[in-house]
Amino acid sequence: MNIEQLLKDNVVKAIETLYDKTINEKQIQLKQIPKDVEGDYSIITFPFAKQLGKRPDEIAAALGTQLLAQMSVLAEAKSIKGFCNLSIGDSYWRGFVKEVLQDKKYGTQPANGETVVVEYASPNTNKPLHLGHIRNNLLGYGTAQILEAAGYTVKKVQIVNDRGVHICKSMLAWQKWGNGETPESTGTKGDHLVGKYYVLFEKHFKVEYNAWQDSAKANEHLQQWLADEKVVARTIKGLEKKGKPADEAALGAFFFKEVFKNKYFNLYSELGLAAKEMLQKWEQGDTAVRELWQTMNGWVYAGFDVSYKRLGVDFDKLYYESDTYLVGRDIVQDNLKAKKSIFFQKDDGSTWIDLRNDKLDEKVVLRSDGTSMYITQDIGTATLRNQDFGMDSMVYVVANEQDYHFKVLFKILEKLGHKYAKKCHHLSYGMVNLTTGKMKSREGTVVDADDLMNKLVAAVQYESESRETLSGLPEAEQKKIWEQVALSALKFYILKVEPKKSMTFDPKQSIELQGQTGPYIQNAHVRTQSVQRMVSNKGIEPIGYQDYELEEVERDILILVHELPNVIQRAASGYNPADVANYLYDLAKAYHKFWNDVKILDENNLAATSFRLDMSKAVAQVLRTAGTLIGMEMPNRM
Repeated sequence: MNIEQLLKDNVVKAIETLYDKTINEKQIQLKQIPKDVEGDYSIITFPFAKQLGKRPDEIAAALGTQLLAQMSVLAEAKSIKGFCNLSIGDSYWRGFVKEVLQDKKYGTQPANGETVVVEYASPNTNKPLHLGHIRNNLLGYGTAQILEAAGYTVKKVQIVNDRGVHICKSMLAWQKWGNGETPESTGTKGDHLVGKYYVLFEKHFKVEYNAWQDSAKANEHLQQWLADEKVVARTIKGLEKKGKPADEAALGAFFFKEVFKNKYFNLYSELGLAAKEMLQKWEQGDTAVRELWQTMNGWVYAGFDVSYKRLGVDFDKLYYESDTYLVGRDIVQDNLKAKKSIFFQKDDGSTWIDLRNDKLDEKVVLRSDGTSMYITQDIGTATLRNQDFGMDSMVYVVANEQDYHFKVLFKILEKLGHKYAKKCHHLSYGMVNLTTGKMKSREGTVVDADDLMNKLVAAVQYESESRETLSGLPEAEQKKIWEQVALSALKFYILKVEPKKSMTFDPKQSIELQGQTGPYIQNAHVRTQSVQRMVSNKGIEPIGYQDYELEEVERDILILVHELPNVIQRAASGYNPADVANYLYDLAKAYHKFWNDVKILDENNLAATSFRLDMSKAVAQVLRTAGTLIGMEMPNRM
């Protein structure tokens, strides 16, 4: 049994024995004692004083004596000003090691009967996955794994954004400049080929837009904007605050880049008008457009599948925006017909919901022409998922620029009467960049996911071959280990950061053997396996260790091993894979210290050797269990 639960059960029993009164387990405040203070756990007795009619220091002293009599696993109990400080004896830890080795599911919890849907990935089909998608996928998959370990039934899903003008940009560019090339004819991964044409569209659009800026019509729009003194004053102030020039040329450049670009696309651009016309044809079911759309999306899906498999993530069900975008519209329109509709229409025919009493704002859910907004599509998709899975809650893994969107979505779902709505969670995460700066999809400067994985594997291979640590293994096994080390390095480096924080990914630092890195953790596992091989090579026969007295470093390791169930519960309740990642680092660090400080194979003390071998097995088991939760693999050699 978990020592904390064992202590609580015995405190209840001791109070009943001492005072003939029953306390609620929830009254018991049990705290771990800091390392610089003697003892392992402290029981705070102040909450019992009124009920028992005794001073806290009296209760602490009597409780310590009684617990020592009741619990053979306690080594010592001391009363200090209303705190009963307890030291756990070695007998508990020796038994605990055996319990862990007997329980291959140690740390995970039994099913709790609740179903949670976790949405992540959700890519657009006009470009390949990039570094931002990697963080999204790893956060989503890690969260799903942790929730499952905490006892939830988990359904992993994604919504594929497969319709819209951005998709048509790639399609139009391929029609104009593709010359019929395919992934097969070019040897190019399908998502990369389609992404190439998205970038090409933007390149040609930029040339077109730059040329138009010299026209009389462009100057007319610029002068109208410059005539608005308040807007220009705010713009000048903003530019100066950023240390940028605010002269006439700078204002003109700002206007065309930040203010008018989308309007130009919709009003004047030949490419823009052609893309919008293609979207209209798609919505009307035009055969040729639909066939091209299916073909190019098929290329992208095949490419995505390769990336997902390599990254180690998967899904239970995929939803496609092209299938779901009308569902939300129908829900809104049906609700409008109800006597007490939560929606209302404005004079222009658009449909809204008023959330001002909920400290939000009015939100449009249908345009005046009856077409859906993104929020409306999300309403429909959530409804479909509830129909599919009967979920109790849902987690959306989406970047933090959508914080307000999800506050509105959850409130609308609640007002529509969905029971799961109050248990929906937006796992909001910050931007991720490389040390070289930010990424821009339209300009083709994103950090491509496939390229990043390839470069990390190549870097690990170079380091491994220069050290010749795997030279005796078959080539196929070496390649497998390089892949395990590189991708685990990527996963750990991404997930060790709290999701809400923005981060910078440093590829070189991520694969280092020292510091807070994936390889540092994997090397701890390699050492646990190395010591088992050494025992076999030396012919050492383990014996019992029932009287073995633990070293302090061994107790430190076992306290960490003991924490795994609590870490999983904490990570699940906070939707925070960083809790597991940083736990892995702490455990690896403790084992590395043990490796350096203690003679593991002590032929003069076989009891010590036997205990340390079993403890190393327990550490290996926990490293694998916790590593699996965040997608890390633990090689036996590296």
